[in-house]
Amino acid sequence: MRSKGFDGMVCPIAGVMAAIGDRWGLLILRDLVLGISRYDDFRRSSGVTNATLSDRLKHLEGNGLVERRRYQLNPERFEYLLTAQGRQLAPLMLVLAQIGDRLEVSGAAAAPLKFVSRKTGASVNWGFFDQQTGEPLAPLDIAIEAGPGADDLMHWRLTQAKQRQGQNQAEDADRRDN
Repeated sequence: MRSKGFDGMVCPIAGVMAAIGDRWGLLILRDLVLGISRYDDFRRSSGVTNATLSDRLKHLEGNGLVERRRYQLNPERFEYLLTAQGRQLAPLMLVLAQIGDRLEVSGAAAAPLKFVSRKTGASVNWGFFDQQTGEPLAPLDIAIEAGPGADDLMHWRLTQAKQRQGQNQAEDADRRDN
């Protein structure tokens, strides 16, 4: 049974996932960020089938993340490039790669990718910063609140999360007291 899409869901995460499509779309975007742009190279990089690759490239193109450009007439061949909108997903690749390294899920003995500043060559890491103070924040230091575009379902999600958080804090206090 195929699951329903994300149509009508007011959620930026669901929107990005819908634009990417699936795991193959994400791996194609990874390759594009790395600089791979040709069909055969995508196949070699990921092992994806021709049918799936064609479908995912059309999906990414249809969602404005990728543009197709002819580089050869006879036979006609195309390369695929990230659009300005697609380039906005590049930081997601960095974050996923670095989280994967922390979780040691790549299957490699060490980090397969290293991110460095083009200007200085220094290592680059993702992070969150307080916009007022400039201080770095750990993920646990960040609260999530409803934004101006939140719908009723998003408000419900956040309310549920706060209620559960309150329950967890009460349970933790009880454990400490006993």
